[in-house]
This record gives sequence, C-alpha cells and structure tokens, in this order.
Amino acid sequence: MAPPAPPPPPPMCFPFSSNRSRFKEANPLALVRTDSEKSDVNSYGQDNTSFYSQRSAERSPASSRPSAKLVRSGSVSTTRTLTSDRDQEKLQFDSDSEQYDVPASPNNGSRSKISHLSRDATKRSLVRADSKRSAKWGYGWGIGKAKEREKELLDRSPSVNSQRPPPPQYDSPTRSSSRSSRSKRPPFYSNNSSSTLVGSAYERKINDVEPIKERIDSTERLEQIRKLMMKDNLDYYVVPSEDAHQSEYVSAGDKRREWISGFSGSAGQAIISKTAAYLVTDSRYWLQARAQVDPNWYIITAGAVDAPKDWIEWLVDRAKGTKVGIDARMISHEKATRLNTELNAKGSKLIFPPQNFIDLCWKDKPLRSREPVFIQSIEFSGREASSKIAEVRQWVRSQPPAVIPYSKSPPTPAQAHVGTLISSLSNIAYLLNLRGSDIPFNPLFYAYLFISIDRVILFLDAAKLTDDIEDYLRAHKIQRRDYNDIWPFLRRREWGEGRLLINAETSYAISLMLTHFRYTVVPSLVDNMKAIKNDTELEGLRRAYLRDGAAYVRWLAWLEHKIRQGYDITEYEAAWRLTEYRRQNKHYWGLAYESISASGPNAALPHYSPSKSNARMIDRETPYLNDSGAQYRDGTCDTTRTVHFGRPTQDQSEAYTRVLQGHIAVDSVIFPEGTTGSQLDVLARRALWKDGLNYLHGTGHGFGSFLNVHEGPHGFSSNVPLVPGHVITNEPGFYLEGKWGMRIESALSVRRVRTKGEFSGDIWLGFERLTCVPIQTRMVKENMLTKEEKQWLKDHNKKCLERLEPYLKEDKRALKWLKREAERGIGIAAPGPGGITIDWD
Repeated sequence: MAPPAPPPPPPMCFPFSSNRSRFKEANPLALVRTDSEKSDVNSYGQDNTSFYSQRSAERSPASSRPSAKLVRSGSVSTTRTLTSDRDQEKLQFDSDSEQYDVPASPNNGSRSKISHLSRDATKRSLVRADSKRSAKWGYGWGIGKAKEREKELLDRSPSVNSQRPPPPQYDSPTRSSSRSSRSKRPPFYSNNSSSTLVGSAYERKINDVEPIKERIDSTERLEQIRKLMMKDNLDYYVVPSEDAHQSEYVSAGDKRREWISGFSGSAGQAIISKTAAYLVTDSRYWLQARAQVDPNWYIITAGAVDAPKDWIEWLVDRAKGTKVGIDARMISHEKATRLNTELNAKGSKLIFPPQNFIDLCWKDKPLRSREPVFIQSIEFSGREASSKIAEVRQWVRSQPPAVIPYSKSPPTPAQAHVGTLISSLSNIAYLLNLRGSDIPFNPLFYAYLFISIDRVILFLDAAKLTDDIEDYLRAHKIQRRDYNDIWPFLRRREWGEGRLLINAETSYAISLMLTHFRYTVVPSLVDNMKAIKNDTELEGLRRAYLRDGAAYVRWLAWLEHKIRQGYDITEYEAAWRLTEYRRQNKHYWGLAYESISASGPNAALPHYSPSKSNARMIDRETPYLNDSGAQYRDGTCDTTRTVHFGRPTQDQSEAYTRVLQGHIAVDSVIFPEGTTGSQLDVLARRALWKDGLNYLHGTGHGFGSFLNVHEGPHGFSSNVPLVPGHVITNEPGFYLEGKWGMRIESALSVRRVRTKGEFSGDIWLGFERLTCVPIQTRMVKENMLTKEEKQWLKDHNKKCLERLEPYLKEDKRALKWLKREAERGIGIAAPGPGGITIDWD
C-alpha cells in the first residue's frame, strides 16, 4: 500500500525560541546525509569551517552575518528536521556516542565522496529531511515538497548531468541527494550500515552471505521412501522432527523431516502414505508450513477447531488394518506406547524397520559435529558434578523393587533397581557440568549416561575429548566409551542383574532393547533437579539478564534513532544488529534460538524468523516485535518486546493494552504452595477474553542456566506445582492474521513472599522479575488501566533505569533513550485541530 500523504505543517514553529526570526523558505534541494557521511563531515576539522565560511562570504560580508549553529528541533516527529536560527549556516553534527557506530576509515566509501565536495557551492540553508521511506523527500517544519516539485527543480539544475558517478552497489534502497545549481557535487547515498561497523563486526557483516533457498521438490524423495515402504509392506511411514534424544532443536544431520518436506519449523511430523504426504503441525507454524512445502504435501492443522489434537490422533483415525512404520529411536517411550495401544485397537500395527528410511535416501547427509566438550565451572553451576551424581545414586537406592502387586513372594535381585540410563542431552550436560557445541543454539553434546550404585559410564565419542576433559572424567571416576557402544552395552546387559530406571521421554529403541522385564518407567529426577535453580544459578541469571537488558536498550535506542532519521531498516538487519550488541557482553556464547524479528503481517506469525533476502522493512504503521535471546555462561536469556515507531491505531492500542494487562496480572500474582502453572494461565488471558481476543500458544515455559531455552517439567501449561527456584517466562500476546502481532515476554523466578495474613503459615509464593528492559508506553491506552496497573508500568520502567544506568554510562544515546522511557507518560497525545499530531521527545 502506498504511504499516506504527509500531514500539513503546523501553523507556527513553537519549538523555537521567541527571539528567532521567522523560518525562511529553504532551498528545496535539501542535502540528505547518511550517518557515515555525517561522521566524515566532522572529520574535516579546519577545512570544514573554511568550506562553510567561503560559501557564506559569497553571499554577504562576514560582518553582516553573525555566526550561528544549526540545532535540532524539539519535536520527536518522524519528520524531524535541522533548522537554522539565523541566515548563516554553520552545520554542527553530534556524532554517535559509542565507538560501536564510529565508521572505519579504510572501509568507508563515503569519505571519498565527501572529499570531492565543491568549495564554492552556495545555499540558502541546509535542511536534513528525515523521510518515512528512503525514496521520499522529507517533510517537516514548513518544507514539505512533493516528488513532482523535486523532479522539476532537479530538471532546472544545470549541475545534474552525466558526470554523476555511478551509485555504490548496496543492498538497501538508496536515496538520492540534490545539490545547488552552482555546484557539481556527487550525490550522497544511504548505506546498509556496514560503514558504521569496525573490526570483527564489519567482517561478519560483509561475510554474511545467505545461500539461495529454493522450495524443495519432494517428488523424487517421496518416491524413494515409498519404494522402501513397499519392501516392508507399510501403509504409512512417519518422520518425526526429534532426534534419538527427543531434542527440540536438532543438528543439521538430524533434520530428517525438513529434508523430506522442506518445512523448517521446530515442531511437526511428516507422514507418508502410498499415495499422499501429510505434514502435521500446530498453530505456530501453519502459515510457515504452507509457504515452505510443495504441492505434494497436505497441511494438517493440529489443534484447530474440528481438527485432530496431534499427529497420533490423526493417524489413528485413518488406521484400520494398516501397518505404520517409524524409526524406534525417534519416538519416545510414552508416545510409542500410546500409539501402539490405539493402533492395536483398530487392528493396525506399529512396525520398526531396522534402518531409517530417510538416512538410506539422504546421500549428502551432514556429518555429526566433532567439536570438543568443555567444563562448566563451579563459578556458574554452583554445585559439583560429584554431588549431583551422589544424589542420583541415592534416588536409585530409594526406589522400591518392581514386584508384581498381587505377589506375596519376596523381591528377587532381578526386580531390584540397580541404575538409571539418561538419554536427555540437557540432563547429561547438567549432571556432569559439561557443555558442548553439537546443536545450534544449545550448548549440548551427543552422549548417553549410565549411573549405577558403583560406576558411571559416559557414552561419548573420543574425538570430542581434550586433555582437560579426560583429566576431569578421571577425577570424577567416570568411564568413557564410544557413543554407539550404548547398543551392545544394553544388549549384553553389562550392568548385571537388576532393572534400570528410565523416564517416559527415553527413546523407544532403548525400551525395545532392554525388554519389558529390564526397565521401569518413572518421572525424571534430573528434570526436577535441573529445574530448581540454586542460589549461584539464580544470581548468574540476574547478572545475565542485566547485561542482556543493557544490550537490548542500546539496540532499541539505535533502532529508533535510525528509523527517525529516515533509514529503511529490515527485520533481518535489526535482528543482526541486536546480536552484535549482545556479542559485546561478558560471557556471551551465542544466540539462544533463532531471532524472531517481525513487522506488519510477519508479526502475526508467532515463530516467524526473517531471512536476509526476504525480510520486510520495519514500518511505522504497525507494531514491530522482537523475540530473541542469548546464551551466556551464567544464564540463558529470552526476551520479547513490541514497539511502535509511529502512531498506533485504536485497535492496536486496545489489543496491546490487553496483552500488557495479562502480563502484569501474571507478574503480580501471589499464590499458595501447590499451585500449578496451568492454574495461573487464565490470568494472562483474562483481559484479552474481555474483548473476545486470545492467543493459541502457551503463556510461558521454563528455561535453563546456560542450557535449553525451553525446559520442563514446569510451565504455564503444566500441572507441575511451582516451587521456589523455578524460572519461567511470562509471554501473553495477540496476533491479527495478515495484519500485525504483539507479544510481551519477561523472565520470572519463583520466590517466597511475606503476606499480611500469613494464612496457613509461610506457604505463599510470588515472582521476581529478571528481565530488565522497559515496556514502551506509546501503544498503551491509559484509560483502560487500573491505578495499580499504571503504577506497575511506571515502576518497572523506572527500575530499569536504576539498574541499567551503570551499564550505559559510555553510551549517551542509549542512556538518554532509557531516561526518556522511564519518565514519559502513558499513551500518546490525540491529534489536535485539523488532524495535526506532534510527538514530543
């Protein structure tokens, strides 16, 4: 849609002091500068002064022209301009306040352009027009000009000729610059911000090449799978998204479902029949799935009205005397047991072929990572690995023998529990205080762990060991065997007589190898140990969220600054810049997940992630949503904020206010011990429900301490009671399909609170907010908030200022932005007479 016409100029220039002369008509051929060129002008020194003095002297004697400097107007309008106090133009630029944005001279192509500026050029005044889009002229205090006027004036200018140098080949749209009729200046061009990067950040920017992605034609691949299905007489073959450890995020070599279907979401199952192919996924990925798969696939919208709840329900509905094949390693014991039971009731059967069909067809399958593991020191973990292993052994000893309920015979040695097998990668990393680099966004490594009363065996490939790790394992009396040795170990029952304890998420292939008489399924002890953070882990998370919040604020200040200058910033560029700010933080390891950076209709997709080639420009008509996080050695961070760079509509403001009310309700709740997350979930939705609004994803999840960003067993969709030490996200949202979306996410930790009544004793719990990023008040409708909600919002933003100010002393731009957010009121002024709107800085 074409951008709206510019608003009419105000009738009077009240931001300026009363003793100034009236604003004179500016030369419509306004000079538009990029940030890098602005810094280069500063570098002129004395030459810069003489340049402007020479131009001034051509018009009038120096004595009749008192010196003055151009200053920025007091408006925060998106059409902010530079205006002159008097007729003399002495232009003074304020450089960016941080070294991060200082251009590197050897790599800055703008310097050569500016150095050729004509010294005898004259102008009535210099005006920097900040346009809404780079292809538009700016408009502001009395200098709005249409494109037709620009073309007419450029046609009149004799300096616009074939001598103009060709523009540089930048990715972002360029904006042309005009010049006076007496000069032959080369034009200024906008850039893709590479010129404001230095050192390794610049190298990462120019080397950030995105491979061309094409939609996969799955026809041939499906035919290969169907040929293998015919050999085993299968009616269906299921390709899950998980790996052999039931991981949510998997390595490149385990993306089997993506290889066969082209769908890259983190959740979904591909089901192939003799004549068709189906992709089952939940509401987070419906639109993404439709965009990524080819016509061979049918999308099954699990969880929709009158649709199956999940892929198992869909498959069972169709099963009648059928054979369903699946790799037993890629399905959990719990799901396989349920599927088998329901298929048997329909006269159908679950078959486990000895080899994975995708692996047989995937000829260029990526190899598994050989990156070494490393130690997570006690400084961050707060507890020795030996102490954790001892707790697991005590738990094994405490488990009663697996006797038949009606049997009166004493338990036999074969019924006693003698050890446990752990297949969850995050649980292994937590127990051993080790981390790795095998899976994107997660500091994990591929391994199995066996713990018995008298020994510990780590199944880990030798290529991943260093001398330090070998010494570490010896010090903790941990044996090491190759990763694939787990299968002969289970087949030979090398632990001797007795049963092993496994949890419901263990691979079904392990259950089959052990047989029913050699294992007992119990809830995971390590899941609960890992979920309850100790004091060291909690303190580490507090520090990590402070550093991450400072980076987030620096980035928000940068983003708003660039957009108000008139730059076109893509969703991809914004996310990339935030990563660069985070990269400067202490203990930074990498991103916690693929950044969600979305504007306009893309924000209506809860899990949209931009690509460099297809990213949308961040606009000023719709909210911009950024959901991103980082892995630090002392904690895993996950933050979402939604901001608006223009004037939000009534619908956007009302929906955002309802989302904020749900966020505040969860953050402020006090509840007794034994309360589960699912019992609190309604608080996040109550305000939205008042207006008939809702969101289809969960309200929040647990997260790790330098581990997975999604961690259980607790969450706002879980029936596990919340206890002190649990950490959980609070992220209600709303999404208007095809239009816009919004979400506010903060991390919380469960803590004990003192109440006035103390009914039933010291049993009351509440939340401590870890996230320290202001919540924008621009989209909030103040009259919809209660007194308590208004105070909560003001207190939160002021607290962010108090806690982050020490981290931002060297960044004047970010500190100024943060102070403004902490002090500004709620909402935005309504348009005045004639529809004039003015937003004050």
